[in-house]
Amino acid sequence: MRSAAVTPEGSRIRWVELPGQEPSRVYVHGLGATSPAYFAEVAVHPLLAGRRSLLIDMLGHGISDRPTDFDYTLESHADALAAALTDAGVTGAELIAHSMGGSVAVVLAARHPQLVARLVLVDANLDPIPPSPGSAGSSGIAAYSEEEFLAGGWQGIRDQAGFHWWSTMRLAGREALHRSAVHLTRGTAPTMREHLLDLKIPRTYLLPEADGPLPGTDALIEAGVSVVPIPDCGHNIMLDNPEGFARATAAALSDQDQQERRPSRP
Repeated sequence: MRSAAVTPEGSRIRWVELPGQEPSRVYVHGLGATSPAYFAEVAVHPLLAGRRSLLIDMLGHGISDRPTDFDYTLESHADALAAALTDAGVTGAELIAHSMGGSVAVVLAARHPQLVARLVLVDANLDPIPPSPGSAGSSGIAAYSEEEFLAGGWQGIRDQAGFHWWSTMRLAGREALHRSAVHLTRGTAPTMREHLLDLKIPRTYLLPEADGPLPGTDALIEAGVSVVPIPDCGHNIMLDNPEGFARATAAALSDQDQQERRPSRP
């Protein structure tokens, strides 16, 4: 385990690091998750092993600190990750990021382009979503005020999340969980989708095949984003179908694959 101080007050981001060749690969989890638990199996898969890999936890989550004076916007998450990666000597990394982590990774690539050379988004949030009382996940959490959530609203989310997600969600600071969800539902300006369209690095978006076409697929492909459906999985693609995930991710990080997938221009 490694760590770096990422705020003026000294709050630390921590990660599990696997040794290997450069360029580094950085794995970023989603809301209420932790990267070692979600990515350990695929990070050592034969198709992906051998690179220096950082399974990193965002502030407020997993093994990282849970400061209550941090605002947990997507931009602040991105800047904190940037500070940790800079401290770790990472440049030109391949980012593999799930759900909210994918949203943060897009913002990170836009704000700190020297840190990110390739981007693989795993069913990431690209657009704002409305709060939805009674729902599980970010939309349900964001439907509470922070006071309501801390006073007991988190218990309803716990009951809806199920034992698997709650096993990592319970590690997150409650302020961190709520504020992260609120800012994820609000999104960024420009939106995460607009940032993604504007990036000039190789980008791939993995989604569950059963979810059907990704909204805005044509515009993403036109901008050079590879959109890849993965069979036999739900939202947690790397857990539900690690073999399919590893194959698609390895292909996304291949120079030859990126050249083949790049749309032709007139």
